[in-house]
Formats: sequence, C-alpha cells, structure tokens
Amino acid sequence: MRAAAPPPRLVVVATGPLATIQDLGRSGFAHLGVPRSGAADRGALRLANRLVGNPEHLAALEVSLGGFAVRAVGDIAIAATGADTQLLLDGRPTGRNATLLVHDGQHLLVGPPAHGCRTYLAVRGGVGAEPVLGSRSTDTLSGLGPSPLAVDDVVTAGGSGAAWPTTQSAPHRDDAAPTVVLAASPGPRADRLVDSTALFAGTWTVSAASNRVGTRLDRVDGPRLEHRPGLPELLSEGIAHGSVQVPPSGQPVLFGPDHPVTGGYPVIAVLTAESLDRAGQLTAGTTVRLRRVD
Repeated sequence: MRAAAPPPRLVVVATGPLATIQDLGRSGFAHLGVPRSGAADRGALRLANRLVGNPEHLAALEVSLGGFAVRAVGDIAIAATGADTQLLLDGRPTGRNATLLVHDGQHLLVGPPAHGCRTYLAVRGGVGAEPVLGSRSTDTLSGLGPSPLAVDDVVTAGGSGAAWPTTQSAPHRDDAAPTVVLAASPGPRADRLVDSTALFAGTWTVSAASNRVGTRLDRVDGPRLEHRPGLPELLSEGIAHGSVQVPPSGQPVLFGPDHPVTGGYPVIAVLTAESLDRAGQLTAGTTVRLRRVD
C-alpha cells in the first residue's frame, strides 16, 4: 500500500525584520494578564484565508516590512493580503489579494511595502503549529506560541482547506492617504487628564519605537495631553486591544495585539474595530489624526 504523500510546505529562505505565525488570537485569558495577541490586521488575515478556501480563523504568516522569502516543497496555494507590497515568484512580479499556486521548487519573495507594514500569507489548509492556550499566535511580549520564524524553518499546511470560494481575487484596500484617520471612543480613564479631547485635536506622527506591543505617537501640532495633578496613582489593570494609553510624557500609545496591562497609566480612548486594522499597518513617520466617535 502506497504511503500518503507528505503535505506541501514552505521552507523559509529569508525572514525580513520579523515574520511570525498569527491567527485571530487567544481570547478569554485577559484576567490572567494574557493578551489576545493574533494578527495586527485581522481583516487582512481573514481575507487571505478566504482567498485560499480556509475558515477565517486559521493561522497564517504575518510578515513585517517585507524582505521575506520562502521555497515551496510540493505545490501549494497561497494568498497575500495587507500591506501594499510587491510579490515576486521566481523573480517575476505577481499579484496580491489573489489566490496564487506556487509549484514545487519555486521561490516567493515578499518585497518591502510601498504603503503599510504587515503582509499576511495564508496557505490552503492553514499553517500547522502547536496551539498554546487555544491559539497558534506568536506573542512577542510574553513568548507564548511559536517562536518568530527563522531561516530554514519549515512551514507546513495544517489540512486540506474547505470549499474553494467563488472568486480568487479581491479589491485592494486603499491605505495610501497622506494622513491616516483612526476613529476612537472615549475610554474609562479620560477624566484623569486635564483635557482628554486634546487627543482628537491636531495631528500625530508614528514613532520608530513602535511594534506589535504598541504604536507610539509623537505630537506634530495641537495641544499637549496632560495628567491632572494631585490624583492618586492608578492600580495596574487589564485593557482591551486598541486602548489608547497616555503616560506622563503626554505621548499616547495605541496598544497592539501583544499589549501588557496598563502599568498604572490611564486609558483615555479605545479604537474602533476597523481602526484597529488600520493601526496594525502604521509605519514610522506616518501622520495620524484621531477622530472621536461615541
């Protein structure tokens, strides 16, 4: 009796600045100080999975700022979504936001993005990895989940996928505006600031000191955010993904999927679900404006 063929897989040739395995995260452990983690741009992850016939929650590869390359062992269907990046298949340009068949021995390169930060590579059947607390996501802060990808790592498809979708392409999301507008509602500790509405005035720029834990904003123009004097220090408390925290410097932090607890600093706003995905694509130097929604 002939043995079953091994599942197709991808061998990592280059990682770029950071490449990790991410799904929709591990929920239900915030009371233990364990963040959700998962994809920084969940809409892009869901789309990539749909394009290869996967359930939306399956794990995929999250590639930050390009420079990532793999070699196929066996034929494998993939889709790339998220950042506006150039894909090269054996050196030839190919499209993103579309299903792509990579044949045995071919090389796929994810170039540096023209806009955005993170590209999501879904493989048909999902990325196989050992789940931790119900998720295959890499948490860069706590170290939970699989380690960030390294050269010569092997990425294996976890199954055969579901039924193919009726279309294998999708329109690109336009994230190339000179100023990214993020919507946020007032947070639980807005009264700890002299004027929390200053968050929504003027513009900010994304600091280079940003990652999956949090995106730091520097003031470009507008009033400064200041803590009210004389108040007792807050106890550290759990927060939601997308919380906007203001440390004593007055420079807000947009907490990402690998966020910690507050550390005693007030959360004055929380991003909407759509703006969470846009925040996951911010790069250093991008101009940001926050818009209040109730």
